[in-house]
Amino acid sequence: MKKNIGTALSLYPTPTVVIGTMVNGKPTWTLVAHVGIMGHDHVTVSLAQAHYINQGIKESNTLSINVVTEDWLEKADQMGYISGNQEDKSETFAYSFGEKGTPMIDEALLTIECVVDHNHLTHGFDNFICTIAGTYADESILNNAGKIDYRVFKPVLFQFPTYEYLRTGEVIGSCTKIGQV
Repeated sequence: MKKNIGTALSLYPTPTVVIGTMVNGKPTWTLVAHVGIMGHDHVTVSLAQAHYINQGIKESNTLSINVVTEDWLEKADQMGYISGNQEDKSETFAYSFGEKGTPMIDEALLTIECVVDHNHLTHGFDNFICTIAGTYADESILNNAGKIDYRVFKPVLFQFPTYEYLRTGEVIGSCTKIGQV
């Protein structure tokens, strides 16, 4: 029998990501749990309105989504508890710029550069609805067809509300093919 557990956020785990943008001429970064897909060319990034990075996103209308792997998880995790309002995070990562001028973490094997289309406000949150402007993937994670091979890439997953990181698993089947002979 199912039990109603209220309005719990239960669409987790999701990829662990660090968002980047420019604030006052410097890159800044924050760990984000609330990211989502909207169709094939849009994503959402939801941030509490008190975050320092929000002002830069609103000014530039750009952000980068840097997908975390285990080799830089410790630094990524720090971006969740170090406040940009209190500390300069600009030197935390080596970075380069995307075609829209958005800072992207060099260590990230996958970065999505986004242009903000709209900010949908909800209680205490900025929900940035973004168009994907470019997806930058290290060649080491691409298969022969030029697609991301997640068995090689292995992004870290984040589970909310337990605040735990998980490893990605094995392929268990192909979508719309399970059970077909």
